[in-house]
Amino acid sequence: MENRKWRGVPGAPGGRVSTAFPFFYFLFCGLLLSPALGGCAAPGDPYERKPPTPAAITDLAVTQAGNDVVLTFTLPEQTADRRPMQRLPEIEIYRDFGKPPEAGQTSPAAPTNPTLLATIPVAMENRYTEQGHIHYADSLRAEDFSGHPDSVAIYIVRTQVSEKKPSANSNVASVSVHPAADPIADLKIQITHSAVVLSWTPPEKTLIGSTPAISTYRIYRAEALSGAVAATDMKLKSPLTKIGETLSAQYEDTQFTFGSTYLYSVRSVVEYPGEALESADSNLVVATPRDIFPPGAPENLLVVLVEKQGAEPAHLELSWAINPETDIAGYNVYRSDQADSSGNRVNTELLRTPAFRDMNVLPGHRYFYNVTAVDHAGNESPMSAVVSGGVPAESQATP
Repeated sequence: MENRKWRGVPGAPGGRVSTAFPFFYFLFCGLLLSPALGGCAAPGDPYERKPPTPAAITDLAVTQAGNDVVLTFTLPEQTADRRPMQRLPEIEIYRDFGKPPEAGQTSPAAPTNPTLLATIPVAMENRYTEQGHIHYADSLRAEDFSGHPDSVAIYIVRTQVSEKKPSANSNVASVSVHPAADPIADLKIQITHSAVVLSWTPPEKTLIGSTPAISTYRIYRAEALSGAVAATDMKLKSPLTKIGETLSAQYEDTQFTFGSTYLYSVRSVVEYPGEALESADSNLVVATPRDIFPPGAPENLLVVLVEKQGAEPAHLELSWAINPETDIAGYNVYRSDQADSSGNRVNTELLRTPAFRDMNVLPGHRYFYNVTAVDHAGNESPMSAVVSGGVPAESQATP
């Protein structure tokens, strides 16, 4: 077989190599070049080799609550070229002040060079996430109101995975901002038998001066798990929900249940052109109403002698008016031989109706009776007025 001669490779003896050399030489070169060739992404790669550009946010909404402007929006799930986002982007929030939208416009135009207000790193986004939406509160300062009268606050949001690949601007959202009344700071409660009574001092200031006239107060309540004594310790069963309004600095909550735990807040409302602006929440107060309130004493107690009839001996029958309270569990009857003593209870179980038959009376004795009412919480009322009765000695005579 013929041996083929190849041009020598530097360092090879005599400039000659065996016929097996070309195969191994090109295999070795292919292994060296393979990482460089792999730099070109193949279809279906599971990861992106260039930072993606997130799609623009389209659902930005803003509203004023107290002296905060609350922004709400959803993070993009796709890139600008409609590919799934592989990781969360960083959030940038921009704010400027400008003229209100002109007639026919829903929002003002986006500023040419928007002013960066805040950046939310990815690691902190969970603090602002609620039910799949981002909620961010922009706390306005006195100079924001005094320095921009008759203006609106204009917001846009951008997101980015890389500083070189920010998203386009979100939709523009704007809101007219006004100073809210200072939060109520001295909300307190008093619990009565029929209501949780809230009272407070009307606010007199805003961040930039005197408060406009308060148009109404809105009362908010949430129910919480039992056992909490401070608002910071509470685990709520439901969010704060408006339960009523009042024009005065006092409110009675009659729709409560003894033994349940409630959290209360009051917000004052001032009127601006075309807008009713609530203040921030007052100091939060916790109440767990306990039924420690006894019913009123029964009234109209009567004692009637029932003469002997056949085998039934003479006895005394008592009756009285039904108590007006709706939580009465029953009544007790007390009997004494002396007018100035309450004596002993003569019924073994609570009486469900306002009546009692005393069969254990002796002829020729006089007895003094009191009646009390007992509610479902076990609270016993004061005693009724004393009423006396007796069975004459001759009533028991054998015919």
